[in-house]
Amino acid sequence: MSLPDVLAGIRAAEQRAGRAPGSARLVAVTKGQDLEAIREQVLAHTDLQPGGFPLGEGRAQELRDKAAQLAEEHLAGAQLPEVEWHYIGPLQLNKVKYMRPVSLIHGLEEVRQARALADAAAKWGRAPDVLLQLHNGEAQKHGIHPQDLRNVYAEVMQTGLTVRGLMVMAPEGDAEAARRVFVDTARRAHDLGLAELSMGMSNDYPLAVESGATLVRVGRSLFT
Repeated sequence: MSLPDVLAGIRAAEQRAGRAPGSARLVAVTKGQDLEAIREQVLAHTDLQPGGFPLGEGRAQELRDKAAQLAEEHLAGAQLPEVEWHYIGPLQLNKVKYMRPVSLIHGLEEVRQARALADAAAKWGRAPDVLLQLHNGEAQKHGIHPQDLRNVYAEVMQTGLTVRGLMVMAPEGDAEAARRVFVDTARRAHDLGLAELSMGMSNDYPLAVESGATLVRVGRSLFT
């Protein structure tokens, strides 16, 4: 599969759901991929999606190094598009310092993360927007439990950060359970007046788009 194939799958899911083409945006997950593969498999196709493809990293130091290298190449005159960075991994407090290049953090799950990020952003002169990660019911997964979501949302907003929406990881291997999680997350985002929904990965992104995802996080399928 390739990036154009994944985009075709997203557009087909939009059509099935009666959604406007382009209402779901692909985030290219580049975790573990080298820069050559990223250039060839993602950045070479930026004309296929308005605004190009955000690059999603889940390891803070890897994001730091790739962002610095691509920025250096861009300044040196390389024919590369401007890169929009998203952070999709768990945000450890001691890794907040690496979030400076990031425009959107997908997995905020604790108020203390928001406070640390707001403090760092005050020094940077800009702050990433954030999505709150909703717990999906599986004991081993990260996220905010649904009963705590409204309070956490209010406290994060008090830090001055912009909360754009919610993120969730669905249970694997059970399409109906995944659909329930996606639909429930969409409902909770609507109740909070939030427009952005980061839902779906390589194994379930069509289902996520049918359920309302505005951002899908796909990596493995882009590089195989």
